[in-house]
Amino acid sequence: MVIGLISDTHGYLDPKIAEHFQSVDEIWHAGDLGEDILNQLQIIRPTFAVYGNIDNHSLRHQCPENLWLSREGLRILITHIAGRPPKYNSRVKQMLTLETPDILICGHSHILKVAKDPLRNNMLFINPGAAGRQGFHKIKTIMRMTLIKGRVAQMEVVELGKRGAMGP
Repeated sequence: MVIGLISDTHGYLDPKIAEHFQSVDEIWHAGDLGEDILNQLQIIRPTFAVYGNIDNHSLRHQCPENLWLSREGLRILITHIAGRPPKYNSRVKQMLTLETPDILICGHSHILKVAKDPLRNNMLFINPGAAGRQGFHKIKTIMRMTLIKGRVAQMEVVELGKRGAMGP
């Protein structure tokens, strides 16, 4: 199963995203979607999303704050604001004491980061960076990962260009 990972679009969907996510099975958005992004992503592929701190009441009604998924024998937790290994915020720390997922995906920081957390049973932490034009990141990024029978078989970072770039 191939997953497209995206976060922090802030109401802007780079035209290149459709091309890069055309071959994925699902898209997972880690929050701060912004207006109409969920609908645009659903046209490309089935999309699962959590709301972020900039998302309005309508998006908060459509998307949960935390989303648990099971795919290819892996448990995945998606939330917008989590912190980073091993410095998670108190809300996420509490969730992780109840159940540690195999993969934790978040956004918010606009910082691309992939790391194993040895204190959490080698849980894989993923922040795909930011795909929108707002924020302090310099390069817009998304990710693709392939899940096969209980493991991440492949992971790829896709750079979409400079934050201010409008696309083709």
